[in-house]
Amino acid sequence: MNRLKLFCDQIMSRDPDRQTAGIQTRIAIMNRCSALGRAEIEAVA
Repeated sequence: MNRLKLFCDQIMSRDPDRQTAGIQTRIAIMNRCSALGRAEIEAVA
């Protein structure tokens, strides 16, 4: 939640549907950035 607030603190739209879309977009971007920074782990036998 802290990263969401840092990413964009204000909700720009007054329309609830657009607010939802904006929040979902920001969350998708944060998830993508987290996935890019995550290390891949492989089992070594």
